[in-house]
Formats: sequence, C-alpha cells, structure tokens
Amino acid sequence: MSSFRKALKSKQRNHHERSQPESRKHLGLLEKKKDYKLRADDYHRKRNTLAALQKKAMDKNPDEFYYNMINSKLEDGVHVMKKATQEVEVTEEQTKVMRTQDIKYVEMKRVSEAAKIQRMKGVLHLLDADAKQKNKHTFFVGSKAEVQSFDLATHLDTAPELVDRRFNRPTLKTLETKSIQGAVQPGRVQKLTKQRNHQYKILSQRIDREKKLFVISQKIQTRKDLQDKHNKVKVKKETPNCAAIYKFEVKRKR
Repeated sequence: MSSFRKALKSKQRNHHERSQPESRKHLGLLEKKKDYKLRADDYHRKRNTLAALQKKAMDKNPDEFYYNMINSKLEDGVHVMKKATQEVEVTEEQTKVMRTQDIKYVEMKRVSEAAKIQRMKGVLHLLDADAKQKNKHTFFVGSKAEVQSFDLATHLDTAPELVDRRFNRPTLKTLETKSIQGAVQPGRVQKLTKQRNHQYKILSQRIDREKKLFVISQKIQTRKDLQDKHNKVKVKKETPNCAAIYKFEVKRKR
C-alpha cells in the first residue's frame, strides 16, 4: 500500500508558491504561509501574555506581601536573590579539615597542643601577661590629710622604680642586704624581655589553635551522631565557634 501511495505521489505536479511580482519587488520578499504562521504565533503569544498580566494586575491585592520583594534585586533586568547576611556556620578552614582528616587525628593534635600549652604556662607563669586580670589593692588611711600625703613607695617599703611591678618587688631592706641575681645590663634585660614576649605570642597562637581543633572535633562528632536514625530536635544552630546542639530521643538499649 505504501509503495502504491509513493507511486501516485511521483506523478503529482509540484505546486510552488508564487514569488513577488516584478512591480512589487521594491517592497521586499513576498510573505509565504510559513512566514505568516510564525508572525501570527508571535502576535498571539504576546497578546495572551499582555492579557494575563492585565488580569493579574486587576486581581492584585494592595496589601499582598512576599519576602522576595525585599530579598531580591534587579541586575540587568533580571531578578537576583540578595546574598544572605547571616553568620556563616562553617568556615572554609573548618570544612577543609573536616573533609580530609579523621576525628581521631584532630583529637590527637588537640591533645598535643593542650600539653604544649600546659608546659609553656608552667614556664612563663603568666605573671605579666596582658590578658591577666588586673587586681586592685586598696589602702585605708585615717584622714583626708593622710590621703593627700600618701606615698605608695614609702608604704610598700620599696624603691619608687619598682612600684609599678606586679611581681618581684623586693623591699628596701632586701635590696640593701641581698645581691641582685640574673641579668642587670640593659641590653641583656631588653633581650630577655623580647624573648619572653615572643613566648607569650606563641602561647596565644597555640591556645587559639587548640580552641579551633576542639570546635572541629565537636562538629565532626555531631555529624557522626546525626547518622543514627533517631528522632532529634535542634536546640542550637551551628556557628563558626560552636557545633550544633541536638536533643535526641531517649531510647532504652537492650
């Protein structure tokens, strides 16, 4: 049957659409049906779009509000969502460590840092550290006249140059009877002070590193706990300095 239909079509005459007459060639090419079809479809699509927008505008509630109205902005005629300004839960450094290292390795490094911190604290004693709490020493006198004539160096029985010290503040009698032990040259004292400040800086860096490792360890452990199929409720969201806190359903173990 198909071969018969093909045979009939072979004898059919090809009908060609006429071209633009010679007298109208200055108007351009003659529009064919396929061209008209494209133009008509485009016209109807635009007309339907305008009708839908007009109906939407007529049905709009003036009190209507969506959060996208304030959470988006126009960029080159396109609506783009604004970037959230909320605090990042996990920093890039934490993400890198959590993806590449195991919790045992992180905990081992944290314990190692904590041991080094304890050893450095035992050597430095933190006697003149800036972060140390400043204590107050109040002296009581009997009258206002004594307040006006009060001399701190005389009251503490020490040299005026040693009044500002919080440690190693000997009395005048000790200075007279004892000999000074240790460095006394200004250059040597300055060098020792510089070394002590450098050790304090290293100690501060180690304390910060130990805190970061502790936070990373807590976040890794939290993600492992979340793999268990138990009902849970988030009590506190995750922050760069703290892992998320969940409350799990109490389940009796056999």
